[in-house]
Amino acid sequence: MGVCPHRCGKCLLCQTTTWRAFMFVLIFSTTAGQIRYSIPEEMKKGSLIGNVAQDLGLDLRRLRSGRARIVSGETSQYTELNADKGILVVKERIDREELCGDVTPCSLSFEIILENPIELHRVTVEILDINDHAPTFKHKAINLEISESATVGSHFDLESAYDPDAGINGLQNYVLSPGDNFVLKQHSGVDGNRFAVMVLQKPLDREFNPHLSLKLIAVDGGAPQRSGTVSIDITVLDVNDNPPVFNQSIYKATVVENSPIGTYIATVNASDADRGSNSLVSYSFSNLNGKSNEKFDIDSSSGKITVVGHIDFEKDRKYEIRVIAKDQGGLSEATKVVVEVIDQNDNAPVINIMSFSSIISEDVSPGTVIAVFNVKDTDSESNGQVKCSIDSNLPFKIQSSLTDYYNLLSDVTFDRETQPEYNITITATDLGSPLLSTKTTLHLRISDVNDNPPIFTKLNYSSFIEENNTPGVSIFSISARDSDWNQNARISYFLEDAEVSGSPVSSYVSINSETGVIHAVRSFDYEQVKQLVFIVKAQDGGSPPLSSNVTVKIMIRDQNDNPPQVLYPVQTGGSMVAEMVPRSADVGYLVTKVVAVDVDSGQNAWLSYKLQKATDRALFEVGLQNGEIRTIRQVTDKDAVKQRLTVTVEDNGQPSRSATVIVNVAVADSFPEVLSEFTDFTHDKEYNDNLTFYLVLALAVVSFLFITCLVVIISVKIYRWRQSRILYHSSLPVIPYYPPRYSDTLGTGTLQHVYNYEVCRTTDSRKSDCKFGRAGSQNVLIMDPSSTGTMQRIQKVLDTNDNPPAINIMSASSSIAEDVKPGTVVTMINVQDPDSDENGKVHCVLDDPLHFKITSTSNNFFTLVTDSELDRERSSDYNITVTCSDEGVPSLSSSVTLTLKISDVNDNAPVFERSSYQAYIVENNTPGLSIFTVKARDADWNQNARVSYILEDSSVNGVPVSSYVSVSADSGVIHAVRSFDYEQIKDFQFCIKAQDGGSPPLSSNVTVKIMIQDQNDNPPQILYPVLTSGSLVAEMVPRSADVGYLVTKVVAVDVDSGQNAWLSYKLQKATDRALFEVGLQNGEIRTIRQATDKDAVKQRLTVIVEDNGQPSRSATVIVNVAVADSFPEVLSEFTDFTHDKEYNDNLTFYLVLALAVVSFLFITCLVVIISVKIYRWRQSRILYHSNLPVIPYYPPRYSDTLGTGTLQHVYNYEVCRTTDSRKSDCKFGRASSQNVLIMDASSTGTMQRIQSDKNILDEPDSPAEVS
Repeated sequence: MGVCPHRCGKCLLCQTTTWRAFMFVLIFSTTAGQIRYSIPEEMKKGSLIGNVAQDLGLDLRRLRSGRARIVSGETSQYTELNADKGILVVKERIDREELCGDVTPCSLSFEIILENPIELHRVTVEILDINDHAPTFKHKAINLEISESATVGSHFDLESAYDPDAGINGLQNYVLSPGDNFVLKQHSGVDGNRFAVMVLQKPLDREFNPHLSLKLIAVDGGAPQRSGTVSIDITVLDVNDNPPVFNQSIYKATVVENSPIGTYIATVNASDADRGSNSLVSYSFSNLNGKSNEKFDIDSSSGKITVVGHIDFEKDRKYEIRVIAKDQGGLSEATKVVVEVIDQNDNAPVINIMSFSSIISEDVSPGTVIAVFNVKDTDSESNGQVKCSIDSNLPFKIQSSLTDYYNLLSDVTFDRETQPEYNITITATDLGSPLLSTKTTLHLRISDVNDNPPIFTKLNYSSFIEENNTPGVSIFSISARDSDWNQNARISYFLEDAEVSGSPVSSYVSINSETGVIHAVRSFDYEQVKQLVFIVKAQDGGSPPLSSNVTVKIMIRDQNDNPPQVLYPVQTGGSMVAEMVPRSADVGYLVTKVVAVDVDSGQNAWLSYKLQKATDRALFEVGLQNGEIRTIRQVTDKDAVKQRLTVTVEDNGQPSRSATVIVNVAVADSFPEVLSEFTDFTHDKEYNDNLTFYLVLALAVVSFLFITCLVVIISVKIYRWRQSRILYHSSLPVIPYYPPRYSDTLGTGTLQHVYNYEVCRTTDSRKSDCKFGRAGSQNVLIMDPSSTGTMQRIQKVLDTNDNPPAINIMSASSSIAEDVKPGTVVTMINVQDPDSDENGKVHCVLDDPLHFKITSTSNNFFTLVTDSELDRERSSDYNITVTCSDEGVPSLSSSVTLTLKISDVNDNAPVFERSSYQAYIVENNTPGLSIFTVKARDADWNQNARVSYILEDSSVNGVPVSSYVSVSADSGVIHAVRSFDYEQIKDFQFCIKAQDGGSPPLSSNVTVKIMIQDQNDNPPQILYPVLTSGSLVAEMVPRSADVGYLVTKVVAVDVDSGQNAWLSYKLQKATDRALFEVGLQNGEIRTIRQATDKDAVKQRLTVIVEDNGQPSRSATVIVNVAVADSFPEVLSEFTDFTHDKEYNDNLTFYLVLALAVVSFLFITCLVVIISVKIYRWRQSRILYHSNLPVIPYYPPRYSDTLGTGTLQHVYNYEVCRTTDSRKSDCKFGRASSQNVLIMDASSTGTMQRIQSDKNILDEPDSPAEVS
């Protein structure tokens, strides 16, 4: 394809051999964004029309981002825009004749619209005609009757052919064959239609040839050339030599569109000079195309033309009708009737919404395009002119963009809280008569923007709670309202981080984030905390969230939960304190004072003192309010020295609480008398007796244990030296005794503690305790009384303004916090001007009073105060110049510049870089693995901008989220605490709070979603066949089974997901691989050939099930198959099946082994029992017996037990043993406290051993003799 670029508005010619036609592309480079293309009709679907992106100078990315598309008012879309390539292609077959009919040129017009921003480009595609239609005649044959007297040159009008093609492809020529008697002349009408007239060139002779048959061929000019044929049958008549003649060569008429059927158009009239039947004229239409033939009809007798179809100005504005007048002799004449259609306003405007945003945000700026619509009116002139309007009360306006295109724009700033939605009715009205209009309604919703923070119902909250409350009790609730909608209006309540007595406020109270109910976390103690003041933040769910704070004050009410505490006298357990009263003491003598306090408050702390018990109640009394113990009578010699008073201190609470103190009083005149009486005091005596007892007991036990240890050691030494059997062993444990540790707490003074005293002064004590002098600031004029008529002259000096004001900084703050309220005093200055009157009057101003102002407080004193709120993030310091001027002439002034720094206040919460986070982690991860990082910024400074990341408390499947992940407080790195399992948890969400280091700290939350990715960590699980260890399951296949017989199906599942759970089945082993196969995907076991008698009954198949993971995992199942026709055959064959045989072999082996072991143990027991019996029967105690005379030998510790039996001597034997002989040669029993061997005199070699039941020393390895 060749392309010749041109920029002068001319056509570009492109030739292609495929279409065998010409394509004209006309590109207009105008500022209106219009392009024109020319293509032939009947192009294939998808054929290229033109490169829109190149011709409009648009980038392909602009086409895609702007969602470029074609908009057109037509019902059929013949073209399609490929936004990816920027080309325009054919969407449907285009038939020029169907699309435009006779109208030339034929073109399609549409617009290409782009959004963001909205652009409109008009595209016109001209459809070029191709020769796809052959000329056709209305009738298959033309019947003519021609008089034989017709003169040479007579004209005979023939039916015209109709070719819907246009231009050169249309009807071009007529050919008549054969042409002996007639020749053909061709004519063209003003409308371009060609018609043929047959001219007689040779007279007719009815007797020679009464009938003539001719063919009229209509030929077009296309390539290839097409033609149509009609037969002409001519009947030669007798003489009729005068054809009809019309009274007008052209008839003109008008008709209003939409005229009813039968409407009169015009009447044609033709006359014939002949007489008789040859003068009768009939009228008919000629060369009517399909459209005209359906619109009009003519009366063949009268020539009256009427309407028979619907007349539509928008489709056809003018009709040309050829009328034939023919007499009875066959002579005819033709005329033309031109009918013009008058337009009526019968088409209302049509509104097509090209683009409409049904939801817009309330924060869009005025002038935002809401909708683009097209309005078309097919009427003409004023009937087709349209104007659009909307209700004037709506905050919108309509603006025309291109021809017939309009934009609906916003005209004001929206507020969803005032008006959440609009019904916009667009009215399009034409200018015809009558006016026609069309309305369409657009429903526009205003989406909410989080532009309203929550507002508390009160400016501050206060409440009371009794101390010792139950933890978790509800104190009260707070409430806030948000005028936004949906998520933006969802309010959550948070406690602002603060400390109360060094502990976080969250350890005292908690708040329900949904309801705002404040609960007590702990039981309050009025004595520790009397009130709580904290801040609650109400934060909405918008993005970014808005919040507001309110101060909450909770006051703790005191309960009487603390008894009085006695400060003096101090009760000690180790020493005794006594107050001494001399016997000479008078009545009312102050013995001592009980000092007590109650940490409760109010009436709960009012204390009263009462004497509960006393040795002598008639001697002492206690002051009810002050606790003073005084004598109420004179002390006598009969009064006991030792006096014991029990004083009860009781508070005034409900119920009341009390404490008791014992006061020891010594009635004596000297201190030795007191000591002699108090040495045997019961408490000390009992204490000393108990201490002595325990000390003696401890000494006895320790001595006994020490002596016992010595005895045991000496005994063991003697035993080893003499190699004798152990008489006794001591196994009593030595219990170490450690006396308790007592610290010396005795004091050396009468008072064990240090007492502190406070001196309190009244507010007016200085009036009496101090004297103040008055400053001398008066001028006293002393007159000399001895002066005699002397007069002084006073001369007044006039002042001039020669002194500028002097500025003195009395007090200045070099730094203030940014959250100070307007009106806060920054600096106080004093201005002095020594001039007088007006010259000394001073006023001060600021050079740049942006955030500050200066006010006069008193004479010559001025204060610099803040005038508006400060923001350190905008301006961190100010240079404030104060200028003071007097009112003299000329005015003098002085200036001073103050530098003020704004200190940061924690007023900006951390802001996360993203509204939410999402991350993936593969299951079976290593605990401690870093997943990803969250990041937040804080606009504050220094410590207030230091962000810490905290994992909010929540639970995942009932487990705290902290057991799943952790976050680094400094870096925000999220780590996995455990190894995740996709089959247990697939994803979970949690919140991370970013909190700054301010006081109170500010924070913001972000939602984090962790998704677990599956790994192939689970092998397939076989559900069928079930493998059992005790029984055998076999599938039976009859020998008559056909090929493909379904034996069974292996069913397996994999708890993994995705391709890790795709299972495939394979036959791993088989008794006969040529007999069975396993379906790769379904696990069906089928026969692959016919079973024969030679096939074994027992078939063992091993099927492996493998998943599709990387690496893959598998499971194996054994399928037992019996190839048999009867069940008894199966039983007989499967009784010795390998699996059962192996199982029975193993069982037999273990049974034999168990029998052998049990038999061996049984025989061994019998042998041992028989051996012991024989051993005892022979009374053998040593290795051998000797008959040789033995000298009596009495070993130590054995008594002589000579008897009177047959043996005159007592035979003694020594047994020598090795150190480990007792392990094999002897058995050892438990030793008794006495080892005495008594020999019976009448016995013959029998030895008896007598054991005592009381064992002092018991050792399990003690040897014993066997008798």
